[in-house]
Amino acid sequence: MKQSFSDISLNTNGEGFTNITSNIESWISQMRFDTGILLLSIKHTSCSLLINENADPRVLDDLSRFMKAIVPEEGIPRIFPNERRQPYNHAEEGPDDMPAHIRTALTATSIGLSIEKRTIVLGSWQGVYLWEHRYSNHVRKVRLHAIGDFS
Repeated sequence: MKQSFSDISLNTNGEGFTNITSNIESWISQMRFDTGILLLSIKHTSCSLLINENADPRVLDDLSRFMKAIVPEEGIPRIFPNERRQPYNHAEEGPDDMPAHIRTALTATSIGLSIEKRTIVLGSWQGVYLWEHRYSNHVRKVRLHAIGDFS
């Protein structure tokens, strides 16, 4: 049993989902990682990682619209009818910045994957995604920590 650490850089096209399954599969093949556990960790505070459906893009669209509804740019939503919406305190980096931090806090910044026969163990309709919460394009780094057998 061995451990390996690497970073992969991924370009995002602004807000939305980037399917990174093939990037991870390429890394597994290149590293000759046969069997074990692969931990992915995003090294940023305004994007996240998730496993979700890769067959129907409407799933990701609905997920994005739901997240925008519960974490709006305009500030903290009212909970009670007589409350006013509260503006975010952290607003220097643009209207999408604080909502991006909250969305990251509500989602995952790391994912554990099982690797068997140099293949990610996923369901038929699953993919691994980087979810960019900011509007601008970014280069994001994902740390890969593999524990298992290499050939």
